[in-house]
Amino acid sequence: MSFTIAIAGRPNVGKSTLFNRLVGKRLALVDDSPGVTRDRRMADAKLLDLKFKVIDTAGLEEAAHESLEGRMRQQTEMAILEADATLFLIDARAGVTPLDEGFANLLRRAGKPVILVANKAEGKRGDAGLYEAYAMGFGEPIAFSAEHGEGIVELRDALIEAVGHARALGEEEAGEDEDVIEGDDEEDFDIDPSDDTFEIEFDEEDDVEEEYDTTKPMRIAIVGRPNAGKSTLINTMVDEDRLLTGPEAGITRDSISVEWEWQGRQIKLFDTAGMRRKARVQEKLEKLSVADGLRAVQFAEVVVIVFDATIPFEKQDLQIVDLIAREGRAPIIAYNKWDLIKDKQATLNELHEKCDRLLPQIRGVRTVTLSGQTGKGVDKLMEAVLEAHKVWNRRISTSKLNRWLDGVQAHHPPPAVSGRRVRLKYATQAKSRPPTFMVQCSRPEGLPTSYTRYLINELREDFDLWGVPLRLFLRKGENPFANRRRKKN
Repeated sequence: MSFTIAIAGRPNVGKSTLFNRLVGKRLALVDDSPGVTRDRRMADAKLLDLKFKVIDTAGLEEAAHESLEGRMRQQTEMAILEADATLFLIDARAGVTPLDEGFANLLRRAGKPVILVANKAEGKRGDAGLYEAYAMGFGEPIAFSAEHGEGIVELRDALIEAVGHARALGEEEAGEDEDVIEGDDEEDFDIDPSDDTFEIEFDEEDDVEEEYDTTKPMRIAIVGRPNAGKSTLINTMVDEDRLLTGPEAGITRDSISVEWEWQGRQIKLFDTAGMRRKARVQEKLEKLSVADGLRAVQFAEVVVIVFDATIPFEKQDLQIVDLIAREGRAPIIAYNKWDLIKDKQATLNELHEKCDRLLPQIRGVRTVTLSGQTGKGVDKLMEAVLEAHKVWNRRISTSKLNRWLDGVQAHHPPPAVSGRRVRLKYATQAKSRPPTFMVQCSRPEGLPTSYTRYLINELREDFDLWGVPLRLFLRKGENPFANRRRKKN
């Protein structure tokens, strides 16, 4: 049976550094400035022979209940109550501060086992603070260095004593990492457009269309500009105050994953930091937050782009949608704060017109109106997500594609280049997620871009591939007689 450990302490004592060391990956953002972590993040951790869950929390601060710091403190208190034991970090170089003593009382009231960890204890500079920690009443403090990994064995022994030998060392089932975003299950490969010698070979397995698996887990990333309502939307979906929200813009910094079940299907939601225009992103911490959000997008399957319905289709909104299309993810546009719109029908008609005009690269993208505050429209959002995910996973048999290729050439033949007609010989789907197609032709370099767009539009129309990015590559087949010498008469 597994156990859960929360990491708590005042700001800038090294909680996220310890979290990253325990999970073995750089999941949490780390910076020298205090107060980097705001939401609580959970992941699978391993310490020598121990396997457990660990929760990274925001720095404990004294603040008003309704302030941002006060709401951060509430998230930390929830993590402490959820965990089986708490790692209470202090800065050994700074010693025990009044803030440390105040939150030691909070941990005592929680009634959970507490392991006192004097972090940054490497060298002689931390000796004084280590000795001061004895007076806090949590037993012998552990001299630790999250940066260098000193004190690992002592921390392991303390965890066993806190949760019990049987529970700490019991047999556990292997689980997936909570915050590690894995790539697609199907084999992926990069396609080099400059490689015109790619030879398409027919495989009978390509002629079989796979059925959509409605039980397979799905990963959904929620992105958008700051203060668009992303965290509020996720809290409403999971029916829990899981993420920190408020009127302030840019509250979310880390990309936080939240487990959710919708109609019996396991879904992992990823909340991301608001993405501002690149020219406005100057601070190092904001750059790290945006990079973390982009990583979530790269490994998501469906991406919900949250628009503020009161100020939609800003330039940054269009750039975010274009980024999703270039990454090949299945996009959904959610017009949030719909409860604030007065003339809903007129506004909806205007939004549809702008969407068709400003986003031609993903024709037919699915749009939903909703209110993250009230929850109205969330069911429609998930229905749109499911439809887009089906299309994104769709495979079309080679026989159908080649019949389609004959038809589109008969309706609109490729143009002649230098007096010679370009012949499209063969088509197949190389992969799905997103749907990617290969067409073998005689002169790929001579086929104009307009004709490639025509083929993509016909693919959307004839195979109902609306609202997801499509990729089409042209390849030139090898000439089997190119290396043969001419026979002399």
